[in-house]
Amino acid sequence: MNRKALFQLIKERKSFLCVGLDPDPARLPKHLGEGPAAVYRFNQQIVDATRDLCVAYKPNTAFYEAMGPQGWEVLHATLEYIGDDHLKIADAKRGDIGNTSKMYARTFFETLHADAVTVAPYMGEDSVKPFLDFPEKWVILLALTSNMGSQDFQFTPQEDGQPLYAKLMTKAQEWASPDELMFVCGATHPEKFRELRQLAPDSFFLVPGIGAQGGDLAAVARHGMNDHCGLLVNSSRGIIYAGNGEDFAAAARKSAQELQQQMVTALATYLP
Repeated sequence: MNRKALFQLIKERKSFLCVGLDPDPARLPKHLGEGPAAVYRFNQQIVDATRDLCVAYKPNTAFYEAMGPQGWEVLHATLEYIGDDHLKIADAKRGDIGNTSKMYARTFFETLHADAVTVAPYMGEDSVKPFLDFPEKWVILLALTSNMGSQDFQFTPQEDGQPLYAKLMTKAQEWASPDELMFVCGATHPEKFRELRQLAPDSFFLVPGIGAQGGDLAAVARHGMNDHCGLLVNSSRGIIYAGNGEDFAAAARKSAQELQQQMVTALATYLP
């Protein structure tokens, strides 16, 4: 899915919501049973309940890898179940020397048929470039993340006085265009979004931290939106664990709908 198609989807659904599919077997509703099959049933019902309210899904691969070989099967089946009318983001946070990154890229783009993958850029350009060799696929670089530990390194001043996240975003735009490259920018740093948008005016930002982590959607939209929206706001736990009974899917839909309604307002207010 290219940038034009993604923006069209945002306008049609009046939403820039990404639903994180991070199923913890210990938190699944009891009536679904146990094991990988229960996880897949859970994902199916979450997708069915939210499909018309979001433009992207983001399974975090750790939740599937922890289940062993069957977990990979569930991840593949989940991505297939989502289909082609949403951006499918493999939240894998990979990144290694070039030949290894090439294999990671093939895993997520060719084997699992994801549209995008999150990449850790610490090892530099040659660790990122192999992910960029796949037409109409997206690389989403970790820039300013939503976790508390983001303060440990990402704010470190560089020789030019810029914090590390700013240098990363500036440098990475020499490697690829906004049609290939997004950045992870956490909603727990709402005061930074004006600066982040100035650093990458045309790029899409994948924005975690809304919901369970307490991020401010209104502030993110006010300072982070550009003329093609430029935002994919993710909520995982706040949606998929909104309920834990037999009505969990309805509860998930209600939570997703609340965010989507805020997005309707934001798009009407801030989109040129």
